[in-house]
Amino acid sequence: MDLDIIKHKIYSIRGVKVMLDRDLAELYEVSTKRLNEQVKRNIERFPERYIFQLTASEYNSLRSQFATLNSGRGMHRKYLPYAFTEHGVSMLSSVLNSETAVKVSIQIIDAFISLRKLISRNADIFRRLDSIEVKQLKYDKNFDKIFDALETHKPKQGIFFNGQIFDAYEFISGLIRNSKKSIILIDNYVDDTILTLFTKRRKNVNVTIYTKSISKQLKLDLEKYNSQYDQIKIKEFRDSHDRFLIIDKEVYHFGASLKDLGKKWFAFSKFDKEVFRVLGKLKGFVG
Repeated sequence: MDLDIIKHKIYSIRGVKVMLDRDLAELYEVSTKRLNEQVKRNIERFPERYIFQLTASEYNSLRSQFATLNSGRGMHRKYLPYAFTEHGVSMLSSVLNSETAVKVSIQIIDAFISLRKLISRNADIFRRLDSIEVKQLKYDKNFDKIFDALETHKPKQGIFFNGQIFDAYEFISGLIRNSKKSIILIDNYVDDTILTLFTKRRKNVNVTIYTKSISKQLKLDLEKYNSQYDQIKIKEFRDSHDRFLIIDKEVYHFGASLKDLGKKWFAFSKFDKEVFRVLGKLKGFVG
């Protein structure tokens, strides 16, 4: 399951990040009633710091902010929902006692950790966002504003060392997720792992890849990709030795192919005003 789906279901209530019983039941593939019954039968495992019941005002406030809480299962529920903290979610897998519960709990904990890392890495920026309502940590309109603010603080240059495979992957994935209109990649060594990176883009973001040759395998990989996801265009382009990633109006230069991220030392740098010149060169060489 995509972590972004889970992050959509994480809220901040009473100063802690939690998930509601309805959403957890949906992820665990059980009814909300059964989930809460199992908790009550094992209530000694769920102290108040693991689980608490929302007040009417808390629930109404959430429903007024997030349309998803006003639709689907649980819309007209008889009782106020219960909120589970990260530790409460971890305990749930033991009382539900199913293979699905164990797997889903691991994914949910990973989502909590991911959000925690985001806040930790950008703590100063979050404190400066006085004009933005940051009471709810999920991907809604307010959180989009936060990410827009974070975009202005993306590093302009840096180095990844060998072994930092996930860190490099996470950095590139973040650039791709933040694109609003278009992505252009210039990379002479393209394979299916690079195509996989672009599954993280937003809908309706155009992607074009320029590479020195298009093999039969790459054609097949592209055909399979395009049959499931938004289209990617790949064109031959033999006039570049280095790698460039153009995100909307920003140009990033990379010292390694995107398929080899983190395998050896490589540096990256950002050029703020070079995009139009690079695009002009592409138009000149590629029809």
